[in-house]
Amino acid sequence: MLRLLRSALAFFRTTADPTEQQRPQQQGPQQQGDTELTTVQGVVTSFCDDYGMIDESIYFSSDVVTGDVPLKIGQKVNVVVEEDKPLYGLRAIKVDVVPHPLNGNGPSDSKLRVLNGCVASISEDTIYISNIIYFPMDIFSEDFVPYKGDWLKVEYSTEPGFSNFKASSVKPTRCIHAEEVRVTHIRGRNGVISNNIFFTLDSVKLPDGYVPKVDDIVNVIMVESTQFCFKWRAVSIIPAQKL
Repeated sequence: MLRLLRSALAFFRTTADPTEQQRPQQQGPQQQGDTELTTVQGVVTSFCDDYGMIDESIYFSSDVVTGDVPLKIGQKVNVVVEEDKPLYGLRAIKVDVVPHPLNGNGPSDSKLRVLNGCVASISEDTIYISNIIYFPMDIFSEDFVPYKGDWLKVEYSTEPGFSNFKASSVKPTRCIHAEEVRVTHIRGRNGVISNNIFFTLDSVKLPDGYVPKVDDIVNVIMVESTQFCFKWRAVSIIPAQKL
């Protein structure tokens, strides 16, 4: 008898209000369609032309930035974030800039942060990653001279005020040695090694009197760089054997 009573109660619980089963559960503070939105505060860690990254994990494009304050590396922002797993993982749909005090008396943030950026241009003694991210040439050691397209790892801190980006260390994102590889193409002042390493005579270290030729066997130091369809640039070429 008791078993029959429990079965009857279970039946009525599942059939008394059929709309209850179709009611969606609330999954967060905001919903946009089937996507959950989250509001966070972060720091701009990279910015190039019309897109960038916040906290090295949130992608944003310039068209979602509100207000007239230009973004800078190290700028604090309030961000409305949605998940975009197929493309970016996390994507900002709204970015509100948190302005620094105009008097520049706010506390500095001495914590070092890291960003990766591509050299957009070089003007006299200044290296530009974008029109708002730049640093002097003398921050590099004598062993490395950057070239347009090189990828750089920048350690920086922020200071009070709008001009708050301060680079403390800049170096190639990756540097690799390759031994006994062949020069495969030469055209004018540019060439290719092993069909995948770009070099230009305008920015490569060579032994005195040596000019690379097709089929030369050489030892190479290369850095990560975007050069036409190549992802490496030779910064040093030395013959592997006497010609």
